Amino acid sequence: MLMSASIVFMLGVLHLAYTFWGTKLTPRDPALQISMTQVPLVISKETTMWRCWVGFNASHSMGLILFGLVFGYLVLANDQFLFRSPILLGAGAAMLIGLAVVSKLYFFRVPFTGISISLACYVTSVALCFRAWYHASS
Repeated sequence: MLMSASIVFMLGVLHLAYTFWGTKLTPRDPALQISMTQVPLVISKETTMWRCWVGFNASHSMGLILFGLVFGYLVLANDQFLFRSPILLGAGAAMLIGLAVVSKLYFFRVPFTGISISLACYVTSVALCFRAWYHASS
């Protein structure tokens, strides 16, 4: 579980760094970025496509970081609470499955691979925990 949380946390930190520093999340065509900075959205003239792009990337990163911090903290501070909470385990699994689907459909190989490894670690940790409880109760 700690490995799963750490992978997601690191992906979030890396994505946040790429959002605000460097050119990794900018269009290859400079004219497109210029156009994105000048064109407002249909929903509101108060912002541009570029500002939303940066905001979406930043908030996406913050969500990944939060997931990593919460699940990492819980497994270190109170693993019994985490592994005995169907709501937390279900929410974590749903988040990782959702991230895997989104990264497969809309991103590229590296985020999909990272999230898939994280999901595999997550599922393995839950399965091992349930297996240990089953054998302890038998």
